[in-house]
Amino acid sequence: MKNYSAEFIGTFWLVLGGCGSAVLAAAFPELGIGLLGVSLAFGLTVLTMAFAIGHISGCHLNPSVSIGLCVGGRFPAKELLPYIIAQVLGGIAAAGVLYLIASGKAGFELSAGFASNGYGEHSPGAYSLQAALITEIVMTMMFLFVILGATDKRAPQGLAPIAIGLCLTLIHLISIPVTNTSVNPARSTAVALFVGDWAVAQLWLFWVAPIVGGILGAVVYRVIGSEKAA
Repeated sequence: MKNYSAEFIGTFWLVLGGCGSAVLAAAFPELGIGLLGVSLAFGLTVLTMAFAIGHISGCHLNPSVSIGLCVGGRFPAKELLPYIIAQVLGGIAAAGVLYLIASGKAGFELSAGFASNGYGEHSPGAYSLQAALITEIVMTMMFLFVILGATDKRAPQGLAPIAIGLCLTLIHLISIPVTNTSVNPARSTAVALFVGDWAVAQLWLFWVAPIVGGILGAVVYRVIGSEKAA
């Protein structure tokens, strides 16, 4: 239960910190943190939690990461479902807290998106379903590749949280205009449930694409990152 609790808290922090920065601070008059700030916020949530709970649960915070690590031989399959449940519940709890905060301002509307992920008319840059699908698959694939490489026993020790956090920051810098960046089904589900309507209708992509990308990243790393290949 300590592992599951850690994943709940860690994913809570990721959604509150990342989506919270997008909802509360991104467009704040004159002092808005913008795309760069939101990207950094997501990276910082993972970096800080990796140091805080990495030694407890591994700090997955993301169903696609858990699945990718399982495929990569770093995580037992029997733990997948409990981890994913804890991650999704932690994300939903954070979205609930964020809603209570954001709705305290006059004029707040969930219809504005609430940091939900989307494609087509709901993409920040009006990118197509195909563009969103490719983006989410490739970004998650690279995320898993970096995670597996940074946590390899042959990699420099103690620096993995920095590499992983900066990788997530870079992913957001690339893909916020396309999908508002998911690479994490728990993060997408958490806010989509509050928005409902189109956000829930498009949620399938933000489960399918990150999971496919996570599996691909794990397979690629197993092929080229194995000690035999080295």
